[in-house]
Amino acid sequence: MVAIVTHSLSKTFKSLGKASVHSVTDLNLNIEENEVFGFLGRNGAGKTTAIKLLAGLLKPTKGSAALFGVDTRLAHARSMMGYLPEHPYFYEYLTPRETIAFYGRLRGLNSKERKSEWERISELLDLRDIADRRIRGFSKGMRQRVGFAVALVGDPPLLILDEPMSGLDPLGRRMIRELILQLRDRGKTIFFSSHVLSDVEEICVRVGILVSGRLAACDRIDKLVGNTAKSVEICATGLDDLFCRKQSNFILEYEERKEGGYRLVVRDTELANILAMEINQQGGTLLSMHPVQETLEDFFARIQDSASDIALAEG
Repeated sequence: MVAIVTHSLSKTFKSLGKASVHSVTDLNLNIEENEVFGFLGRNGAGKTTAIKLLAGLLKPTKGSAALFGVDTRLAHARSMMGYLPEHPYFYEYLTPRETIAFYGRLRGLNSKERKSEWERISELLDLRDIADRRIRGFSKGMRQRVGFAVALVGDPPLLILDEPMSGLDPLGRRMIRELILQLRDRGKTIFFSSHVLSDVEEICVRVGILVSGRLAACDRIDKLVGNTAKSVEICATGLDDLFCRKQSNFILEYEERKEGGYRLVVRDTELANILAMEINQQGGTLLSMHPVQETLEDFFARIQDSASDIALAEG
């Protein structure tokens, strides 16, 4: 079953005396049930606007969006979704236990169900040690855990998370990553935006990249980055700095390794083979030669550069 589908979803903000801002333009997405989908883009690309459209917090200027086949403008669609905004707001004088009870009431849970929800969520997010502390004194990581807990109230099948790892330290990011995978294993669908591409690469199979409000790419990560090497790394001994400088016309970078020898990087396999012959002719010893694959971060940067080139050409 499709968890999220959008058709030409668009949002334009109009202002008196100023040019209209096309925040999201013709967004077409299909997110399968039980999928972890990464939604990527630079600051100002339109990610948060798109997420608010999916969450029913904004009305589209054009197009439509549906959650499990239900239009996002209907209350029933929101009942199937848990939402974590980038900057979650809390009643500072409440505790996590009281906050979960409050949102449980909003979900229509009775007293017994609210108590059960607290037990389930507090164990999942390790909230018991801070259960009765006032939120006003919480760190960013602790607030993020409480925000995630609020999104889980009512056990919705879909979670929409806006920058869930923003501002977290490595341990906090690891906790969120592991939680997302745990929820996926429990059958949840997770749609989230993030700037931390290494984390996205770890937990997502598919991603979409938004550039200036338009979906510039959407596919499996392994298809986007491809199998083509972005460079070739060569390790060799018996060389010196002079040899490396002489080859600088096609060596992208080189460094002397602490354990001995040199690490050299060239653009492609053809140049790598030429350099390997040069190393042998100079009496050096080739230790290894292997391709360096493109990462999601490399692909993301390439998409941004392409968009900039197009914008300059059109300008």
